[in-house]
Amino acid sequence: MDLSGIDAVLFDMDGTLVDSDAAVERAWERWAVEYAVDPAAALAIAHGSPADRTIRRLLPGLDDTTVAVAAARQLALQYDDLSDVTATPGAYELLSALAGRGLPWAVVTSADARLAEVRLRAAGIVAPVLVTVEDVRVGKPDPEGYLRAAALLNVPVARCLVVEDAEVGLRAGRAAGAMTAALKGLDGDLRLDDLARLAYLLESAPAAR
Repeated sequence: MDLSGIDAVLFDMDGTLVDSDAAVERAWERWAVEYAVDPAAALAIAHGSPADRTIRRLLPGLDDTTVAVAAARQLALQYDDLSDVTATPGAYELLSALAGRGLPWAVVTSADARLAEVRLRAAGIVAPVLVTVEDVRVGKPDPEGYLRAAALLNVPVARCLVVEDAEVGLRAGRAAGAMTAALKGLDGDLRLDDLARLAYLLESAPAAR
């Protein structure tokens, strides 16, 4: 993959830029018990998706008001659970590489603003542009979040690289028309073991003409 054509990087947050997998799983497990849902079923589909979308799939009979209450409860379980939230391996190296090449970047997350801000702060990361589930009408796998981030950075989405660790997010990136980099063994235009690999590839790429 020719990375010289990349003018911006758009990151997912949980599991990509921030290692919060354990906190996410604890919250969904607690929520599932409260709502009489199989925790394993919840964990199988929750990663990377907005809470309301996951809840609609788990409990399709709920009306919109009840879904909103259930989603708010799920997020509330996560706000103060930050004890083991850290940056993912290679995150700082990659952000340093982006700064060195003058490449703008953004975070596009299925979390709400409050959760995104506390998790990024816990990881020691300040996002120059943050697009949360509250900023879009439809969450991932809809491309709206990535399209919005590209517009805010004033970069054509076709020249953006979306970095994701969940298939639902990769689908959103592809639908937006961006190039994709996939973690955790998933398939993208580029497959990554960790973010340090992307830092190395960017630093090794020729400068854009």
